[in-house]
Amino acid sequence: MELKGERLIPAPIEATWAALNDPEVLKGCVIGCDTLERNGDDGFLAQMAVKIGPVSARFKGSMKLTDVNPPTSYTIHFEGQGGVAGHGKGSADVTLTPTDDGQTRLAYLARAQVGGKIAQIGSRLVDAAAGKIADEFFQAFEAYFTAQQAPVEGESTTTEDEEEGKAKKSWLPWKRG
Repeated sequence: MELKGERLIPAPIEATWAALNDPEVLKGCVIGCDTLERNGDDGFLAQMAVKIGPVSARFKGSMKLTDVNPPTSYTIHFEGQGGVAGHGKGSADVTLTPTDDGQTRLAYLARAQVGGKIAQIGSRLVDAAAGKIADEFFQAFEAYFTAQQAPVEGESTTTEDEEEGKAKKSWLPWKRG
């Protein structure tokens, strides 16, 4: 399976790079992600729930960053185990380019292989699910930056630290209280 795309992120390249390396931001952007923790300078451990067609599973996995060139690019290598549902592994090349208007163009090329019950579902369904997960991630990632630029609706004036905490809690539609 291969996913390729580009997104325009409403933030400067340095802020985009920082967010792409922040476990809390990444965890918040992946629907179903229960944990995402740093494992050394170049890695993360993750747990997440995934549903692809009729197969639902909890995956445990790891990600390792290679070819890191701050703030413009890196490659993410990932692998995960979902018990009887199957397993997956792959990599994604991520490239950031500043735009003339102060935003960031994020380009990615991801390649993945799956096995087990997930592989038996069929490539069309797996590809569609992967595309949906990527779209939801980028919608949430863009919403994170939009929330950082606008005050939280109905909130009173507070300190900068308090405001940042409130904005972080409200930027995802599925996590609003």
